Amino acid sequence: MPVPIHDRRRRALGPAALALCLLLALPALAGDEGWLEVTADSGRLIASLPVAEGEGWCLEWNHSVAGFAVLDCYRHREGLMVLERSHLPDFAAGLDHIPGRGRQVSDGEGGYWIEAIDEPVPGNRYRLRVGSSEVNHRLLHEGRRLGLSDQAAGERVTIHLRTSASIP
Repeated sequence: MPVPIHDRRRRALGPAALALCLLLALPALAGDEGWLEVTADSGRLIASLPVAEGEGWCLEWNHSVAGFAVLDCYRHREGLMVLERSHLPDFAAGLDHIPGRGRQVSDGEGGYWIEAIDEPVPGNRYRLRVGSSEVNHRLLHEGRRLGLSDQAAGERVTIHLRTSASIP
């Protein structure tokens, strides 16, 4: 027989158990822990990745004209989603370095890194229309690739770093 949600026979947490729960929650409350979430406009959760303070991830996609991979790399920094750097294998249509926004350096293979962009993303979130399989949007985190185009091609999604410092 299922136990009712409001079963009065259950005991309340004792002071020691309550203190332990609060101590375990402190790192999350301090902003050390974060979750990178990708959510479709319909509300469907596409991805949820733990991203601790100081960890980074990249959004990678294939340029729609030239076909090469482009990277925008972010970091969880003091509770904020910060665009740190971008990789551009070429200055194809729509790609360029904006003077005063980061520092352009060679990648040693004919392309460029735009380093030290260091721009916080407003509200720790941005919207993206996920491209087709040719564009192949994907998240790179801890050596893994998560294909967004496999799960949400053509859909509008929100990429959001949730932390105790972020806006809900």
